[in-house]
Formats: sequence, C-alpha cells, structure tokens
Amino acid sequence: MNTIIKLEETALFILGIFLFNRLHFDWWWFLVLILAPDLSMLGYLFGNKAGAFFYNLFHHKGIALLIYALGYYLSSEVIQLAGIILFSHSAMDRIFGYGLKYEKGFKYTHLGEIGK
Repeated sequence: MNTIIKLEETALFILGIFLFNRLHFDWWWFLVLILAPDLSMLGYLFGNKAGAFFYNLFHHKGIALLIYALGYYLSSEVIQLAGIILFSHSAMDRIFGYGLKYEKGFKYTHLGEIGK
C-alpha cells in the first residue's frame, strides 16, 4: 500500500484519539474498545457475502462519522464514543492494509489483496 495513504490514515487515527480525549471517558475505554469492530468478522460464519456486508458496515468511516454526529447532536457521549471507536478502528485497519471487503472473500479489499 502506498506510503501516503498510510500517513493519511495515521493522521485520521490521531484525529480519533483527539476526539476521544475531548470526551469524559478514562483512556482504558479506548484501549478496550478499539478492537470491538472486528467482532463484525463473525459475519463470515454465514458466508462471504454476509461477512463482507457486516465487516463493511462496521468499518465504513462515513457510518462512523454519522454515528459521531448523531451523538454530538443528542449530546450523548456514549454514541459519540461509538462513532470515534468505529472511525479510529477503520483508520487503524487501513494503516495495516485492511480495506473494505469484496464479496469474493476476506482477503479481497478495496486497497488490494491482503498478503500481496
């Protein structure tokens, strides 16, 4: 994956940390929850199509931003936290080359094939 994309995703991950820091949660919440979106991989138990759908749902930055905005609008730090975790996790995954999935299989992503 291109270095410039990794740098961009690193900047977005740092933005997620900054936004988390503005909330009133202890830091251990971020560390505990940062891998929670990967539970969406359980969708692959039901096949590649379901797996890709659930993985992409929980790793889509647009959805993460909508959840964060909803939390901001409703003044709910818990909903804001959910959006920040989804956003930060997605940026972190993309730093490591894990993109949104194609229905073809887990290793086929919008960033290219994992492991190449």
